[in-house]
Amino acid sequence: MDKTHAHPHTETKKVIDRLSRAIGHLESVKKMVEEGRDCSEVLIQLAAVRGAINNVGKMILQDHINHCVVESIETGDTKVLQDLSEAIDKFVK
Repeated sequence: MDKTHAHPHTETKKVIDRLSRAIGHLESVKKMVEEGRDCSEVLIQLAAVRGAINNVGKMILQDHINHCVVESIETGDTKVLQDLSEAIDKFVK
């Protein structure tokens, strides 16, 4: 599914930066597992990574609503609401 948008996403740099940090954090967790670190410590760090990813999702959702959804509704494209609903369902599972 390759969808591109003609309008700018205002949070792209922040999203990329946060994803990069989450990736680095997840790599650290992987190293903890490889080193045989305490399971409780690993679980706590995994929860932190999950929280970071959820926050990135919230940023993307807010940006999508503020730009993509608003623009699509203004142009009469209501399919964007169905797509958004499906995306939210998958994100919150």
